Amino acid sequence: MSTINVLGLVLLILMVLVGGKAGLQSFLALLLNFGLLFLAIVLVAFHFPPLPVTLVVGLLVLALTIFMSSGDDLSSTVAFLASAAVLVILVLLIVPVEHWALVQGFGPEDSEDLEGLSVLIGINFVQVTTATAILSTLGAIAEAAMAIAAGLSEILEQHPQVTTKALLGDGITVGKQIIGTTFNTLFFGFFGGFLALFIWFTGVHYSFGEILNDKIFVSEILMILFAMVSVILTVPITAWVMTRAVAGQRRRAAKRSGDEK
Repeated sequence: MSTINVLGLVLLILMVLVGGKAGLQSFLALLLNFGLLFLAIVLVAFHFPPLPVTLVVGLLVLALTIFMSSGDDLSSTVAFLASAAVLVILVLLIVPVEHWALVQGFGPEDSEDLEGLSVLIGINFVQVTTATAILSTLGAIAEAAMAIAAGLSEILEQHPQVTTKALLGDGITVGKQIIGTTFNTLFFGFFGGFLALFIWFTGVHYSFGEILNDKIFVSEILMILFAMVSVILTVPITAWVMTRAVAGQRRRAAKRSGDEK
């Protein structure tokens, strides 16, 4: 049994022990999401338009991640709607920024790996870079949306008569508490993943200006910034969607009560 299989089995056992049925569902969602991402790669390789493929796969990934990790219909629905809205906004931001940044393709650090290979594969590298940036934000969006929606759902359960204005304020407060930890997670994930690249920069004596203009470094920094922006956007949007959903439920309940009288 390979190391990856052993670690995957350990992950499954721990998720089931800690999370029970929800943990098992989250593990299955992880496997399905991996399959969706692999499908996206295959479709792009067969020259399907990268951006439409990314949007469809992104929405499916969000749906699987959110609905299979929560048993609360209200919080799941709110989290998905808010995540979808944030995804659309990010696409409008990512597409022009990636065109202006000109960080598509490969940098000089990749020259040794690409030696003897052809990069004339008939695929628009700008769109591939854009698709990669969009997909890299999905985890942060889903995590923030579910955290806020679940927190507000718990508040509603404990205080059913809370006003929508107070609920919106509570959502912003919950969001402020998770933004800092999420930013740290994104930063240290980036630093850990690119530690070897930083060592390489040091070994070849890159200046600070050369590092800031390095294509690979800038591309990854942009992904981190996009993810941070997505988390910031998710906070007010999720809180607002939850207040609208609660207001709609209360109006329908009041109407039914009036009809019964």
